[in-house]
Amino acid sequence: MLIIPSVTAIVSIFVALMFIRKIYAFKASSPKISEVGKTIEEGADAYLYRQFKTIAITLPFLFGILVLLFNWKVAITSVIGVLTSLLSGFIGMKVATKANSRTADLAKKGIGEAFWSAVSGGAVVGLLITSFSLLAIIILYLIFKSVEPLIGFGFGASLAALFGQVGGGIFTKSADIGADLVGKIEKDIPEDDPRNAAVIADLVGDNVGDCAGRGSELFQTFSSDIVTGMIIASLYIDKYGIKILFFPLILQSIGIIASIFGIFLLKLLRKKYPPEKLFNIGLLVTTLINFAATYGLVKVFIDDISIWLAIIIGVLIVIGASFITKYYAGKGGKPVAKIADSSKRGPALNILTGIAYGLKSPVVSILMIMIALWVSYIISGNSSLSIISLNIGTDLLIAYIMTADTFGPITDNAAGIAEMTSSPKEIVESLSSLDSVGNTMKAITKAYAMASGTVSAFVIFATFFNMVKINSLDVSTPFELVFLFIGAALPLLISSLVIQSTSNSALSVVDEVRRQFREIKGLIEGRAKPDYKRCVDIATKNALREMVIPGLISILPPFILGVIFGLKALGPLLIGAVLMSALLGPFFNDSGTAFDNAKKLIEEESQLKGTPQHKAAVVGDTVGDPFKDVAGPSLLIFMKLLGMATLVIVPLLLK
Repeated sequence: MLIIPSVTAIVSIFVALMFIRKIYAFKASSPKISEVGKTIEEGADAYLYRQFKTIAITLPFLFGILVLLFNWKVAITSVIGVLTSLLSGFIGMKVATKANSRTADLAKKGIGEAFWSAVSGGAVVGLLITSFSLLAIIILYLIFKSVEPLIGFGFGASLAALFGQVGGGIFTKSADIGADLVGKIEKDIPEDDPRNAAVIADLVGDNVGDCAGRGSELFQTFSSDIVTGMIIASLYIDKYGIKILFFPLILQSIGIIASIFGIFLLKLLRKKYPPEKLFNIGLLVTTLINFAATYGLVKVFIDDISIWLAIIIGVLIVIGASFITKYYAGKGGKPVAKIADSSKRGPALNILTGIAYGLKSPVVSILMIMIALWVSYIISGNSSLSIISLNIGTDLLIAYIMTADTFGPITDNAAGIAEMTSSPKEIVESLSSLDSVGNTMKAITKAYAMASGTVSAFVIFATFFNMVKINSLDVSTPFELVFLFIGAALPLLISSLVIQSTSNSALSVVDEVRRQFREIKGLIEGRAKPDYKRCVDIATKNALREMVIPGLISILPPFILGVIFGLKALGPLLIGAVLMSALLGPFFNDSGTAFDNAKKLIEEESQLKGTPQHKAAVVGDTVGDPFKDVAGPSLLIFMKLLGMATLVIVPLLLK
């Protein structure tokens, strides 16, 4: 049974290697493009080197604690989870930084070539995070012959995701805010202007935050869903035989193969359709392949149509979430138009309007997810298999979605490189149009990740209740209510910490950009070059320092409260944390993206650039930046990391 997922992982890695070979063989025709691309690559390398160094220092301590508290198997799988996530993110980001300059250069040959170049770079990330996870879990299962040690792998992947997303998010948004506040508002210079000392840090941030950070986030989702799926599936071995244990692995394999077809379809049709429509066509085809293939799999494994319907519902949840985000945060929706219009009256009304619409967005998405879970459970006759099937159904598009997501930072960087190298106007405009599509894809990915992550978190605490044999909670007593409220308070604390960290780091970047404009003679006139590396260095140091406390808050509560108060404290804690995170996360994601798109909507009318309306929208965008790229993603990771930490401690408390 493990042959299918093993072959799938190997084929996926082979396809990714084909893309890598093509990207690395390319030589840019413009020395200027090569120079800027190399500077971005060096900045990204510097950040990752320091991040790896920080994690390498903490990893032996983590290993020692896990060995002492639990067993060496969980300790080893946890470390492997961290390292596998970091490796897939590192390779993907290295390729993405190479694809940036390649995309900028190929834009001379037409938008179709630039489009496929960015898709190729994105596909490397999408295929590696899924295939590395699949292969690692298969190998670990073959070694330990048990599902329980795999919980450590999910925990390690979650820990790496928190460091990657929080650190990367703080880096990219502090640089982005610093570049915008000084450049656009104070100095009235365009975005990605080479005179701005923070512009390279901003472009580097797109890679470490949107590429490596988001990759580690979806690696976590993909991995933890397989692990929890196998744990729950093990309860049905008596009914369906040992093959049911590998059902989650084969389901995920189908998703990877379908995504490969969808990716190559983009290449075949790249000259026939505009980019956004092309991504939608690819998504439709990938979805239909998944529907057909999973029907056959369910027929062979379980022969229960309700389980297949649960998978379909899972896929539809994430597609539905993307439509909700498109309405509340897309440029074509009413909320973004209202935010842009309110900017005429100043930044205060811009921010109030954005927050008001942002608070509405979680209501629709959470209702959709809860109804989907309830329907799946009812139609299957109250079977837990339907819940894990729905959960993995939300993952089946991950490789394709991550490809589209990484397309965003690659085209953003390519447009920035074109602007910085004074490329012809038509090339800058074509890359800007791809960047606009990339922004839409990034927004859809955030919605996808949040919807999928919410279902994953629900499955994690369903797994917890199955492991501890607790069927109900008595919320009529203060004991359970206390931990329910503590759990609900933790996401607020995490949000506060990461937003404050971004603000602190942005202050340092703003001060440095101002200093360089003040002290470097001829900089504002364009006769001198800024010190780009200084801003990269400041953002890197701050990001790595500030990611430690949110990490500790995410993993320590289950261990401390579990040891002191026992298993009964952990269920309410988990429910409260997941509930609040599932509501706050979409609020941060959608309101932040809406602020960003309101600014872009105004900038599309060139006569409005530099006006008070535009400057008010830039202020709103800087408020929204840590919302959508730091707080929202951090909460998604937090609720799953807290869940995996809880599952890790359960065997100890049961003893």
